[in-house]
Amino acid sequence: MKLKMTLLAILAATVAGPALAEYPERPVTLIVPWSAGGGTDAVGRMIAEGLSQELGQPVNVVNRTAAGGIVGHTAMAEADADGYTLGLATAEITTYAAIGTSQISASDLTPIGLVNFDASAFNVAQSSEWQDAAQALEAMRTAEPGTYKASGFPVGAAYHLAFASFLNDNGIDPKVMTVVPSQGAAPGFQELVAGGVAIVPSSLPEAASLRDAGLVKTLAVLSAERLAAYPDVPTAQEAVGTASVGGTWRGVVGPAGLPDDVTARVETALKTVYDSAQFQEFMTNRGFGTRWLPAGEFATFMENAATSNATVIDQLGLAQ
Repeated sequence: MKLKMTLLAILAATVAGPALAEYPERPVTLIVPWSAGGGTDAVGRMIAEGLSQELGQPVNVVNRTAAGGIVGHTAMAEADADGYTLGLATAEITTYAAIGTSQISASDLTPIGLVNFDASAFNVAQSSEWQDAAQALEAMRTAEPGTYKASGFPVGAAYHLAFASFLNDNGIDPKVMTVVPSQGAAPGFQELVAGGVAIVPSSLPEAASLRDAGLVKTLAVLSAERLAAYPDVPTAQEAVGTASVGGTWRGVVGPAGLPDDVTARVETALKTVYDSAQFQEFMTNRGFGTRWLPAGEFATFMENAATSNATVIDQLGLAQ
């Protein structure tokens, strides 16, 4: 009897042993799908630093670049679903399938938490005849396709799709706008000030210096509410009577099938990092917008973005 009880105790300890181990037991990798030194990389490294403290294990950033973010997002999706490989997903994950560049989509990932949203702003030159967004849309509504040029982004980028969605939300064919591609907002604003284009959709911080200099005016921001740092800029709802929310974003994810307890553990840690003064100050100082959505709401957010993007990508003729 004594031997039997001893054996049972050993068996119980053996079975219970792994269950007592608390995630994470070893370092975690955070995949960033864009190059080192960029905005997504900077946000990723700040998150990794905070998660290292909260999880009690090193969280190491690995940049997996190329193919417009496809390589990095694919690496996130194909990782083992054990919580030791996470990723900082960006808005592009909701565009690949519709454009036809990759079949990977948000359904291949486990959402953990949205930490950033940079709403797209509707910027025009100070000399533009448009005094407000409603006047601009009225002009676009009856214009021929390609009448107005926009710049500040590559074709199919997040700000392109956000502004096209804004037009679509208001019953305007997005093809009324022709894109003059640029690698970022800065060259786009140069074109705007020089009179080469009529519109530059961008984040408000990217337009701030030219707004302050009196060279650019912002007619609306595609946000659910006015941004605290720019209280003078109306939302799309306020400006034209139709709610439109769009821009670019970043959020932490894992591969599909991530265990619920691991998801919850990382989500709790991530929320603590997000709420910290260090993270908030970093985002403010770098001009990044902050927005928190927990796992469930983040999932819905990505589903809605994918649906909206697919509609606009089809209308723009960008699907391959």
